[in-house]
Amino acid sequence: MHELVVRGGTVIDGTGADRRVADVAIDGGVVTEVGQVADPGEQEIDATGMLVTPGFVDIHTHYDGQVSWDPLLTPSSWHGVTTVVMGNCGVGFAPVRPDRHDWLISLMEGVEDIPGSALAEGIDWTWESFPEYLDAIDATPHAIDIGTQVPHGALRAYVMGERAAADVDATPEEVAEMARLTREAVLAGALGFTTSRTRAHKSADGSYIPTLGAPADELLAIAAGMGATGEGVFEIVSDFIDFDAEFGLMRAMAETTGRPLSITFAQNDRNPHLWKKLLECVEEAVGEGIPMRLQVSGRPIGLLMGWQTSMHPFIGHPAYKAIASLPLPERVARLRDPELRAQLVAERTDGRPAGTAGEFHKMFPLGEPPDYEPAPETSIAAIAAREGRRPAEVAYDRMLQSDGQEMLYFPLLNYSQMDLEPTRELLEHPLTVLGLSDGGAHCGVICDASLPTSMLTHWGRDRTRGDKLGLEWLVQSQTRDTARAVGLKDRGVLAPGMRADLNVIDFDALTLGRPEMVFDLPAGGRRLVQKAEGYVATVVAGEVTFRHGEHTGALPGRLIRGAQS
Repeated sequence: MHELVVRGGTVIDGTGADRRVADVAIDGGVVTEVGQVADPGEQEIDATGMLVTPGFVDIHTHYDGQVSWDPLLTPSSWHGVTTVVMGNCGVGFAPVRPDRHDWLISLMEGVEDIPGSALAEGIDWTWESFPEYLDAIDATPHAIDIGTQVPHGALRAYVMGERAAADVDATPEEVAEMARLTREAVLAGALGFTTSRTRAHKSADGSYIPTLGAPADELLAIAAGMGATGEGVFEIVSDFIDFDAEFGLMRAMAETTGRPLSITFAQNDRNPHLWKKLLECVEEAVGEGIPMRLQVSGRPIGLLMGWQTSMHPFIGHPAYKAIASLPLPERVARLRDPELRAQLVAERTDGRPAGTAGEFHKMFPLGEPPDYEPAPETSIAAIAAREGRRPAEVAYDRMLQSDGQEMLYFPLLNYSQMDLEPTRELLEHPLTVLGLSDGGAHCGVICDASLPTSMLTHWGRDRTRGDKLGLEWLVQSQTRDTARAVGLKDRGVLAPGMRADLNVIDFDALTLGRPEMVFDLPAGGRRLVQKAEGYVATVVAGEVTFRHGEHTGALPGRLIRGAQS
């Protein structure tokens, strides 16, 4: 008798092979049979008419603090994710000296928009070194598996102290220490090393991330330290202001160590065709045997704008600031006052009118279910033109719907052409990997941890503004491909001997709810969350963790220590 049998589902196994009707048997936390399973299971799931897929592997999250207090790591676990990787973008909480706790919190708060009060109350700080951080994670049961990486920002602060943020170079001794600590962390189980070189990443006090100007010799020394282990991956985000210098540095890191490097990238309106040049350079490098790829998102990186979020068209207006601290019901009552409405719509901020046409043409009603590829004619500017009103009036009135909880959608990145065709080209390129859900981060303005669900619903079923993508490919792209990108070869495929992480999905009923603001973080901190319907069951290491979106109480998740064979 098997421990668990999933019966009669349409298996999409993660390899890209054609779907087939089959049973899946599980014993001891691994898959033991895929096909016609004759023997019964102690527990069985009837998957007739359902998709059965590997569990999704999300390699770009920021649960570095949340892992201390949330055993479920929501919202990712609500979307079929069974493995997350954190420590991205060079920010995290280890290694750390006792006097640097607040500084790292400020850095994470600024870069990833996670409430500092929640981090201060929720993190127990039972570690100093990176290996001790791994032990702390390992000591707490979770619903899903967790891998982490060495964040350059924390590493630099640990070695250099206050000088890390002072725009000064590390001494040779400090560089050598950073390399040693990186090597130590990877040997203890870190999956890799990450850094940020973008001006978009700032601490809560407005200062740039301390890794922004880190010189080449520092990064190459750290790369050599990790490369000496024969393990680990690199993740880097950059503005590419000096393209040749930046790409040359990345190429050198991968070339000198032989370790895979992924460049986090999203199309931006300032240089919407940069992705083509970057892909050409990556293709050239890979052709010469240098392991590189781009890490891309499957939908726009969109800002959610509403009266409860961190950003909306009136956030900087003096008249709004005067009522911004009121509880939402009181604020909404004030905002419905015609006189205040007229004042806010007309009021100027920073010397500009309340929302220019350049802003409103790319601002959309979010809809329910949310539309992540909105047509230009549905924008706030287009609606205003048809109705003979000012765009600011349309935005204002829309946000007041649903008792002031309605949100607008502003696709900040990956939407320069007002459709997702460039994103589709990036997704289908063999040298890209899916990432950038940012689960656990951007609590007040972005909610992209639902990316695995929207990949299936939008690209696999609902898209109307271009070609769809095959379900077999969509499953492979966020299971086997993402797992292998970070050295996890024990998961992402439904085959005998592989880790028994899987989803049973009612694909026809799979639906994304609209994002909502909740206040469930420590210290009452806020965050945007988004749920889904259609996940019949999620299994981690052979245990059913969720049924129809509800946690079963099982916590089989564990810390992943290093690459898995």
